[in-house]
Amino acid sequence: MSRPSGRAPHELRQVRLEPGFAKYAEGSCLVRFGDTHVLCAATVEEKVPPFLRNTGRGWITAEYGMLPRSTHERTEREAARGRQSGRTQEIQRLIGRSLRAVADLKALGERQIRVDCDVLQADGGTRTASITGSYVALHLALQRLVAAGSLPALPLRDAVAAISCGIHGGQAVLDLDYAEDSAAQADANFVLTGAGGIVEIQATAEHEAFAEARFAEMLALARLGIGQLVLMQRRALGLA
Repeated sequence: MSRPSGRAPHELRQVRLEPGFAKYAEGSCLVRFGDTHVLCAATVEEKVPPFLRNTGRGWITAEYGMLPRSTHERTEREAARGRQSGRTQEIQRLIGRSLRAVADLKALGERQIRVDCDVLQADGGTRTASITGSYVALHLALQRLVAAGSLPALPLRDAVAAISCGIHGGQAVLDLDYAEDSAAQADANFVLTGAGGIVEIQATAEHEAFAEARFAEMLALARLGIGQLVLMQRRALGLA
């Protein structure tokens, strides 16, 4: 069974990373995974949350939101409802955990970096696009601190990126768009480091349980896709 987009099972959507997109942010990146577009902007704050005061450690956190017309029909702003949805809270915590997994928080010192991820247009994979773009925004913000003499070196141990995989039409496929995600027999989100370390995996069967062999196929596809994304990150940062 062919994919709705006509892509091969191992093929990413067209991915673009545009560093420095937001004029005033210390680091930013507009990331496009096909028709999913997310603006990631990093802000450096010379303070930490109360639980980290006087510890000598920094913090990296994220906020995530979808613009009302990022979807097919208008979605009400969460600010208008007075509370964030459980989905929003889960995604922004995932983004923060993913970035902290590759950062040396002790070397960052007592400062916080907050990364805002605003979904401009959604066509599946907004959380994976957010993680991939947020790493570029974070890296740029940290580069600025090094250039200013506030840090002796980048407090990063590795790169981090994320991609979705799923089982669609009976086969494992990479980087699901909305048409595939809404009809998939299973879907998963993989967050991996540049060296291949596993940060987080979220995998769910939609209709019936799937075999371990299918999971192995999705993991292999994820490693392939994230290898490509990390190279794109390096190119966007001028490191390759």
